[in-house]
Formats: sequence, structure tokens, C-alpha cells
Amino acid sequence: MYKFYETSIKNQPPTLKEKIQNLSFFYIMLILIIAAMGTVMLYSAANGSWEPWALNHLLRFGLGFCLMIALSLIDVRLFMRYAYLFYFATLILLVLVEVGGHVGMGAQRWINLGFMKLQPSELMKIALVLALARYFHSTSLQTIETTKGIIIPALMVAIPSFLVMTQPDLGTALMLIFTAGAIFFAVGVQLWKFGLVLLSVLVSLPIVWNLLHEYQQNRVLTFLNPERDPLGAGYHIIQSKIALGSGGVFGKGFLKGTQSHLNFLPEKHTDFIFTMLSEEFGMIGAVFVVLLNMLLIIASFAFALRSASYFGKLLAIGLTTNFFLYVMINISMVLGLIPVVGVPLPLISYGGTVIISVMASFGIILSVNINRNLNIGKD
Repeated sequence: MYKFYETSIKNQPPTLKEKIQNLSFFYIMLILIIAAMGTVMLYSAANGSWEPWALNHLLRFGLGFCLMIALSLIDVRLFMRYAYLFYFATLILLVLVEVGGHVGMGAQRWINLGFMKLQPSELMKIALVLALARYFHSTSLQTIETTKGIIIPALMVAIPSFLVMTQPDLGTALMLIFTAGAIFFAVGVQLWKFGLVLLSVLVSLPIVWNLLHEYQQNRVLTFLNPERDPLGAGYHIIQSKIALGSGGVFGKGFLKGTQSHLNFLPEKHTDFIFTMLSEEFGMIGAVFVVLLNMLLIIASFAFALRSASYFGKLLAIGLTTNFFLYVMINISMVLGLIPVVGVPLPLISYGGTVIISVMASFGIILSVNINRNLNIGKD
């Protein structure tokens, strides 16, 4: 396995006082700034009102923030101990979604708990990383280099990805696969195996195309030529590009975006909120948001490199990759660089389970950093 940093390894976890002292306040500050910008944009999306999005977003972020701090103070070895349990529990929730999940916007992705709608696929993004990190932490490099050695982790990825894809939620399924791919690469799976998978995907494209739902096929065709249906499937991305361009360098000003406030821009509070931000604050505001997210991602990867335990490294790498995919896919989507797949911009887009799962991920990453010198033996 790889040894990224020379660190002083300890067998005893840090005390509560040491944990609090080792919290990265710069990291927390970045999260607070991004979430504050999300609240401001949701206030604007409602035409200068806290209802129905900004206040709920703030309350959910507050809940997520408390969860983040609580998880950051937990001994990272507990995450490894219960990794498989959490994975299988989340897998059961995905099955329950298939059996009798809540249907919304043409998809069956949620479990209605009464006070909120739980989206198990968001929890699986964390559960899968935990399970893979534990598996590879307990496995030798010699085993990983054999084809037999990656069958189990491959199945751990394939089963939830298939369940998510049938909801249908292609965007989340691809995020699960790409996040797992980053972990596979980090543990030293040979490049020819990635090449073989890529070749298999290319060969099976005609079959995969026929398995896609009609709206998913339309998204791909619209991506290739948005003007083919400007008032239908291509409407979202055309309006998004108009709003992005109309913002210019400095933007039209807060609450003054015409495309968004005249309701030309659809889903302005969720998937296309970055477009609204760019229209009101221009290229300067858009670049600022990208830089904040990049700093958060770089800091997260730095925490991974500093961890003395292999489990901690893989855990932080996987969760950081998942966050990076959120940001990259959403921004690329609204710019028209990839097809529209319905992935929100973390901490800025309106959502329930997403913001809780993202904040939980940050808490676990902070825990990895706090316990960076802790020795974690193999099971």
C-alpha cells in the first residue's frame, strides 16, 4: 500500500480537548461561506423572500452543521467498525424504495418519513465509500492485484448502482461508479483493468442506449444539439446559457436577474442555481464560488494525504471525490458541457437529504484529519 506522508503513529485517540484544538477552522469557514451564499441565492430565487427555500435551507444547514461537528469528534475507528452495517442498512433502504418509495417528478427515489422525504441513494454515497475503505484497508496489495480480489468490491459497487439506476437516477448511479473508481485507482488496481472496463462500456453502448428511458435519451440528444427542441427538451440548457452570458463580468446585481426572476430559467433554486448566481453576480461571482469549492476540495485531499491510516486515506479520498463530482457535474451541466443529469450544487442548491449527506461527509473528513496520527490495525 502507499505511504503518502511520514507521520508519528499513535495507538491512543486524541482527547476531546485535542480534537477541538485540531478542528480545521479554515475548512469550517469555507463551508460556512459557501452555505451563506446558498442562502442568499435562495432568498433571491424567491424574489426577496425567506419562504419557501432560504429559511428551510438555513435550518437544514444548521442541522447538518451540528451533525458535522458531532461526526468530526468521533473516533475514526468507529466508522470502520460499523462500515459494513451502514452499507447493508442503506442497501435495504434502496430496496424499500423499489418496493414502495415515494414518487416525485417522475422518479421513485424517496422514502416518505412524514416529516421529511429520505433519499437513500444520497446515503449510499457515504456508505459505499465506508465499505470500500474498510475492505481495501483489510486486504493486501497482492490480493487487490488479482482479478478475484476485486470481484467483491466490484459487486459492492454494482448492486447499489443498479438499484439507483432503476429509480431512475442515472446521475447518482454514475457518481457512485466514478467515486468507487477513484478508490480503486488509489489502492493500486492495474490500469489495464480500467481500460478493459472502458472498452466493455464502449462496446455495450448500443445496448445501454436502448435501455435508457426516453427522457434520458432526449437529454443526450439535446446535449449534442440543444436547438433540436428549443421549447421542449432543449429549453433548460438554452435558457441557462442565455442567463450565464447576460450576467457579463460583474452581473446584473442582486435580485435583478431577468432570466431567473421572469421565470425563463427553470429549476433556478435547485439544479440551475449556479446559472442564477452567474447572472446576478457575473463571472466574478461564478469564479469566486468555484475557487471556494476548489479550496475545500484541496484541503480535503490534503487531510487524506496526512492520515497515517490507510482506512483514513481512502475514506477521505472517496468522500472528497464524491464532493468534487457534485461540483464538477453541476457546473459542467449548466454550462452545456455535459447532458443535464439533475445533480445539485452542494450547500447552494435547495435540498434536504443532499445537504445532510454532504455535511456528514465533511464531518467524517474532519474526523480523519483529527485522528490523522491514530494507528488503525487490520481486522
